[in-house]
Amino acid sequence: MLPQMRVGQGFDVHSFAPNRKLILGGVDIPHNLGLLGHSDADVLIHAICDAVLGAFALGDLGKWFPDSSPKFKDSNSFDLLKSILKAPELNDWSVANIDSTIIAQSPKMAPYIDAMRKNISAVFSIDSNQVSVKATTTEKLGFTGRGEGIAAMATILFYRN
Repeated sequence: MLPQMRVGQGFDVHSFAPNRKLILGGVDIPHNLGLLGHSDADVLIHAICDAVLGAFALGDLGKWFPDSSPKFKDSNSFDLLKSILKAPELNDWSVANIDSTIIAQSPKMAPYIDAMRKNISAVFSIDSNQVSVKATTTEKLGFTGRGEGIAAMATILFYRN
């Protein structure tokens, strides 16, 4: 008998803003701009959150943590993810793998990807070889290419035997 599976995909975008830290995958990346958001604006973790929620048809990040609520102001995105992972719908499900992509013209992500993978795998209690974090540019096209912000997308596969 084949195992039961659930797949979710997520996408997030934040614009650059001065006087903000640039946090991606829980890593504080040195840069002259950070990302604007109600929380820490970690687009990578937000995309992963939406992928998890999508796999179980639980809505989206905005439904769970509305930016109109002061309760979530300046939240750490990993805290939001940990809260989602406590949903009873996820009981008895395991993560097979997570595949994600950061879309940014700058800064270069390569020096930080291993730390991001380690942070993400720790939250899910999986091996870091089950977490892929890739980075790409848009060859200076579009809002990311013009250096206006960063986007991220993620796919997650859950299984239950």
